[in-house]
Formats: sequence, C-alpha cells, structure tokens
Amino acid sequence: MKNTSNRTGPDRNTEPAGKLWAGRFQKDTDALVGDFNASLSFDARLYREDIEGSAAHAAMLGARGIIPPEDAEAIIAELGRLLTDIEEGRVTLTPEAEDIHMNIEQLLTARLGDAGRRLHTARSRNDQVALDLRLYLKKQICGLHSLTLSLLDTLATLAEAHTGTVMPGYTHLQRAQPITLAHALTAYAEMFSRDVTRLEDCHRRMDVCPLGAGALAATTYPIDRARVARDLDFADVTRNSLDAVGDRDFCIELCAALSLLMMHLSRLAEEVILWCSWEFGFAELDDAYSTGSSIMPQKKNPDVAELVRGKTGRVYGDLIALLTVMKGLPLAYNKDMQEDKEPVFDAVDTARQCLSVFAPMLSTLTFRPEAMRRAAASGFLNATDCADYLVRRGLPFREAYGIVGRLVRLCLVRGKDLEGLTLEEFRSVSEHFDRDVYDALALDACVAARNVPGGPATPQVRAHIEALRAFCRAHKHFPGAPRGTGGKIP
Repeated sequence: MKNTSNRTGPDRNTEPAGKLWAGRFQKDTDALVGDFNASLSFDARLYREDIEGSAAHAAMLGARGIIPPEDAEAIIAELGRLLTDIEEGRVTLTPEAEDIHMNIEQLLTARLGDAGRRLHTARSRNDQVALDLRLYLKKQICGLHSLTLSLLDTLATLAEAHTGTVMPGYTHLQRAQPITLAHALTAYAEMFSRDVTRLEDCHRRMDVCPLGAGALAATTYPIDRARVARDLDFADVTRNSLDAVGDRDFCIELCAALSLLMMHLSRLAEEVILWCSWEFGFAELDDAYSTGSSIMPQKKNPDVAELVRGKTGRVYGDLIALLTVMKGLPLAYNKDMQEDKEPVFDAVDTARQCLSVFAPMLSTLTFRPEAMRRAAASGFLNATDCADYLVRRGLPFREAYGIVGRLVRLCLVRGKDLEGLTLEEFRSVSEHFDRDVYDALALDACVAARNVPGGPATPQVRAHIEALRAFCRAHKHFPGAPRGTGGKIP
C-alpha cells in the first residue's frame, strides 16, 4: 500500500515525506540509514499484538474522554478490518515506514484521517513496542509450555511400559550400576518438569502492562492504565516508567529458560544417538525420524536428534546476544534495544520447532530390552551390591569395598563376571560369602533392592510416574482463562 501524508502548514514542502517524526527534520533520511534503521523484516510478526494493544488503548482514550468516543469506536472498528486485511494479504507493509507499529498507524490514518491520528495520544513507540513484545511472548510461552507438557506425557507413557526393563546406568559414560529404562526416562521428565515451571515463572514476571510509560516519563493525560491492563489480560501494570521501556530482562529470562530447556533436550538427544548406535544397540529410530546416507546404503542416521543437539547452540547464542546488547545501556530506551527481537524470536522459534518434532520421535522409538539387559549383565554393575551384601553380614563398608575390588581383579584374570565365580572363588577372597550371594547379585534383585524414594525399584518409579501424571494435570491449564474484559480485537 502506498504511503500517504496529509500534513498541512507553511513548512510542508521542506519536511521529509513519509516519516511520522518528520517535523523536526528538513532532509530525508539517507537510504542506507533508512534500511539500517528499519525493523519491519523481523517485527512484522507483531502485527496482531500491535492491533490488539492499539484497540485497548483507543477504548481507554474514548472512555476517559481524552479523544472523542466516536473516534475511539471508529479506530477500533477499522483496526479490526485492518487485521483481517493483513491476514488475508490485502495490505502491503512498507519498509519505508520503519517498523510494524508505524506501518499500522499510517494505514489507519490513511483510512480514517484525523480520527486515526488521535490513536497515538498518550502513547510512545517505546511503551508500544514493549507492550507488543510482552503480548507476543506471553502467547509464545503458553505454546512452549503446552509442547513441553506433551513431551513430559510422552516420557511418562514410555516409562510406564519399561518399569521392568533393566539397563546399565552410567557415570563417566562407563557402566556403573543397574537401573531401568523407566528410571532413565523419568530422570529427563523431572528435568522437563522444572522447565515447565520456569516458563510459568517467566510468564508471571512478564505479565505486567507497560503501556502508559510513554517515551520514558509517563504522560500528562489522565489515562487509565489498569483498564488497559485488564483488557489485554495483564495481571498488573509496570511500576516505573523508566524501567518499563528501558529493560528487556523478560526477553533475557525467556531465553535463559529456553537455553535450559534446550540443554535438557540436547542431553536426551545425545542419549538417543548413543542408544541407537551399533555400539549400544539399545533402540532403533523409526524410519520417519531418521535419514540415510548418500553413498552408504546401510546407514540410518539420527538427524533429528543431532539437529536438536546442534540447534541448542543457537539458543545459547540468542541468550548471550541479548545479555550483551543490554549490559551497558543507560536509562531509558536506546536504539540498541531494537536488537532484542531477532534473538528472542529465534530462541522461541527454535525451541518450538525442536519440541514439536522431539516427542513424536521418542514415541516411535523401538527399544531393545534384551540388548539393555545384556549390557547390564557385564561390566560388574553389581559390584556395589556385592559390597552391600558384605555390609549386611557385619563388615564395614570400606573393608567390603576392598574385598569386592579384589574379586573384580580375580574376575578380570579369569574372564568371568561376579555372578560367574564359584562359591569357593568367593571364599578364597573372604569367608563371609555364602550361597545367598548369588541372589544378591541378580540384576533384578539389584534394582529391586534400591527401593527408596527416588530410586530405580519398580514401586518407586511407578510412584514417580504417577506424580508426573499429576503434575501434567495440575499444570495443563496454565495460564488460566483470559482475564480481559473488553477492548481487544478478537
């Protein structure tokens, strides 16, 4: 859509055309500066939030008598039509107008004339941008929250099917003690449950309305900030106008929460990559979530998991970029802060894409319990249980530890596992062994013996799964029903 200008006055011909802030200037902005300054290429996605915020602002201005009520009604109605036109592709947004906010204001003014010009009363682009960004990110958090709960549900379902699937537990990537697949999966579920609550905390701190802060020092008009906050489903208003427009910690906090979420996704992706390798052989990826090689016909590559692992670095970079942008800025708004959007948008988009593909990839994995059990049966994973057996017979743990160490050395010399030793071989190291040692060394017994809260024994894991199910039910409806009372574009 072509930009239009209805300015009047004796100096009309000396002002640069098309800029809402042009009154102070007598020269057009250099084309290079215009391109450098523009943000439409990335903030255009805020069009709905800009229109919603403008409608709530107009409704308040009309109700307070700051602008004629009929102008407020015309603005709200035209904003609704403009939203439809944008979404149906009937409007062309122009980079010459710098950003989505000035694009919408110019389009509205072109349609309504003076009524449209009144919309920006008692508002600055500074608080307008802060508002739009909070509105947008609140919605995005809700979507990310839902996807993370879906992943939690997938992990709980898989765990339910594998409470008896014995596998090696690792430290230093060395086989350490026997656990179950369910116990490993619920470990990641616990991590993702914390990510859920971090997103909720981030949403709560973001849930304050900055509109009314103006450029930096609020406004002289008798505005009703509480009404606008209610209409836009904010829990409260910001308490300081300088802070409202001069900080982006809510963007940084979201990037930090998403960095932790991506770190957890990346770690689980690495498990999947290892489990699906020939060296481990614990699982096989579904064909729909893997790829082949251009020259090696036998290959089945875990590209989805690898991309999640790789994309984690992008989100880390987004966090560092935002922290760096903000670290030296004086109060209040600085143009540096235009650099807030691309990193936070990228972090949101990347996390959403990874979460969307990760749960279905996991749900279609084919696990191989026999291979897991074989791996758990070698490598002396029951060595600690052997020491515990001796402790139950009255030996101090450190003495028992030394005895089992000598038994492991004997096994290595003779090419045996602990349970493969004869009773005479056990007694050649310590007379405290008896025939019941074999019962204590059985893999299932080793797992079952760890029947303490947080342990891998089946009753404990089932209780954990039920707790995860309850957690998902309790958090499913975050952030609750809309609080708004009107003034919004549907």
